[in-house]
Amino acid sequence: MKDGIYKIAAATPHIRLGDVVSNEREIIGLIEKAADKKASVLVLPELCVTGYTAGDLFLLDSLISGAENALRGIAAATVGKNLVAVVGAPVMHGGKLYSAAVVMCDGHIKGIVPKKNIPNYSEFYEGRMFTPYRGENEFDDKFGCLFGNKIIFRHKEGELAFAAEVCEDLWVPDSPGVSHALAGALLICNPSASDETISKADYRRALVGMQSARLCCAYAYADAGSGESTTDAVYGGHNLICENGRTLAEGQLFSDEMIIADIDVKHMAHERRRLTSFGVEKEGYTEVVFSLPLRDTEFTSPPERNPFVPADAAKLGKRAEEILRLQTAGLVGRMSNCNIKKCVVGVSGGLDSTLALLVAVRAADALGLPRGNIIAVTMPCFGTTKRTRGNAVKVSKLLGTCFRTVNIAQSVKRHLRDIGHDGKTTDVAFENAQARERTQVLFDIANMENALLVGTGDLSELALGWCTYNGDHMSSYAVNSSIPKTLVRCLVAYEAERLGELRDVLRDVLDTPVSPELLPTGGDKVVQPTEEIIGPYELHDFFLYHLIRWGSSKAKIKRLALAAFDGVYSAETVEKWLGIFFRRFFTSAFKRNCLPDGAKVGSVSLSPRGDWRMPSDSSVIE
Repeated sequence: MKDGIYKIAAATPHIRLGDVVSNEREIIGLIEKAADKKASVLVLPELCVTGYTAGDLFLLDSLISGAENALRGIAAATVGKNLVAVVGAPVMHGGKLYSAAVVMCDGHIKGIVPKKNIPNYSEFYEGRMFTPYRGENEFDDKFGCLFGNKIIFRHKEGELAFAAEVCEDLWVPDSPGVSHALAGALLICNPSASDETISKADYRRALVGMQSARLCCAYAYADAGSGESTTDAVYGGHNLICENGRTLAEGQLFSDEMIIADIDVKHMAHERRRLTSFGVEKEGYTEVVFSLPLRDTEFTSPPERNPFVPADAAKLGKRAEEILRLQTAGLVGRMSNCNIKKCVVGVSGGLDSTLALLVAVRAADALGLPRGNIIAVTMPCFGTTKRTRGNAVKVSKLLGTCFRTVNIAQSVKRHLRDIGHDGKTTDVAFENAQARERTQVLFDIANMENALLVGTGDLSELALGWCTYNGDHMSSYAVNSSIPKTLVRCLVAYEAERLGELRDVLRDVLDTPVSPELLPTGGDKVVQPTEEIIGPYELHDFFLYHLIRWGSSKAKIKRLALAAFDGVYSAETVEKWLGIFFRRFFTSAFKRNCLPDGAKVGSVSLSPRGDWRMPSDSSVIE
């Protein structure tokens, strides 16, 4: 629960139709199981206390009174369990019978949410037994709690606020979930009884996922399963937990299992705060507070180590191609709009410049231009190794670009001498003189050729300020500006497999340590490995994602990183590089605030014109 992270469970009990005593025992067993797994919220299916398919048995007083007794027994079983249970049951109120979500915690029924939309078509005939509830919130004397479908349940000690809608309420055009979200619910619980037909599971998964996306919330859907009547339909227990469009956990059909997932309600609150079109409308809603001890959530599964890169290998190729097409479309648009037929790319044999060159070639192909219109320029100097220079030559020539070499060593020496530098002290001026000389050469060639200079710097470098101001920091159009280093690596790897003739050289580019190569080398060894100086890019990209995408605090990012990289980096290592990340991120804003244009590709961008407007002289905010 700390840091807004809650463990949520959705489960399907093995019911006996009409046997409320047996069902009560089964439900209590699931509550105990969820409590053992440290879940904070457990959602169970619609009418699971009696069974959804009881039909006209719902007209029997004995079944309804038995369900009422079972609810009291189930509520009593929540004492000391440190969770909230949302249980589907029939409830009499004001002389009418309702299918309802009954919310209970620590021995008390905290509220009853009746179903608003009653299906009475095809195999569903709920209108025969149940009444749709469309009134205002009322007090229920029998259970001593609020009754209505405009209730927000709020965790007193934490950030969780949730509401409930019941089965069909999700499937209608005007879902109660919309109002719930606008009233502040960050989690919506749905006790449901949805039968299975061909492909319905796919539709249901998409529906729950989209509901969580459009409402910027988490959504826990618990579905009826075995024990329901099979007279006219079968029920598969298709449980789902989604968050902001992503499926976090999904039950296997016909297995009646409990699924558990960790949701981050601070993420949802941040998303709503960021989206100024997400309104607030609390009229008619009542807040009910429940109390749970605040505790650290043990992660059901660790956070993704590489949040910018799909974990599913099958999706990675599709994602890589999509990103490359976005990059290409941006460059094609800029060249077309400016009526420019040529591009200049500075190539070092490293990852970033290789990706930029691959995108430039794709752009030339898309525009129907000869690849010779792409001018690849390598500019060796004091720290250039044979390996990187050789790879720059091979990649450029195999792609069919126009290749040039401009050795800048003598120019840099003259410049250092002109400004009174001894040419031997390897200080910042020594390094930056090379970066700025390269940028000058590239811009001048672009001027000579009436060409556009394609920038190569990536998002990770921009975040860390790992670029020379008015050096490699500058270009005419920066195709990699929203691509983090971990993703750059994946894109080059994708092209290595797609372009068979370049496979070997691109793989060698991938295997070469990342380095700016600005310090003199005593042979052909990389003497300036970037990740030994500023830290591993996989850590920095993780930090960047959670800071910018979700606004997480330094302490929370550390906690997430320790879970994600458990066994990879020690706590001391994570803390060291996290401190460096925060310091560099906040002190290098001035570089980002005058970036060249470049198309946004993913959900995180640092463009001062688009996503991230930050003062250059801000204090470090942790």
